[in-house]
Amino acid sequence: MNLNTPSDTPANTPPSESEPSPSTGEVVFLSGDLIFASRVRAAAENGGRPFRLSGNVPEDAGDAAFVVVDLSTRSKVVDGLMALCQQHCPHARVIAYAPHVQIARIKAAREAGIETVLTRGQFDSALAGLF
Repeated sequence: MNLNTPSDTPANTPPSESEPSPSTGEVVFLSGDLIFASRVRAAAENGGRPFRLSGNVPEDAGDAAFVVVDLSTRSKVVDGLMALCQQHCPHARVIAYAPHVQIARIKAAREAGIETVLTRGQFDSALAGLF
């Protein structure tokens, strides 16, 4: 499955459980949604990965395997996000998600070069086996 190619739908296809993980590093979750963060934390820990909730990419995130961006609460970090990830966590897989009705945020994330952009429903359904 090629997750780097934008589709004509509001978001790309969610990653499958059979795709290889980039490393055994942590999951960095950029969000202001503390309730949903507990679900992402549980999924990360179930996948054997440390979890970190942050407002932006931490400078010490070199071991990050995933950077997940909640576009509904952190859409302003999209500009320059890929450059920050390249600088601080170059091996991390970057995933962004937003409610399906936030088309402009989804489009902006794709245009910023984020590899995987999903609707919240797609992200939520893939979460259990993502990490």
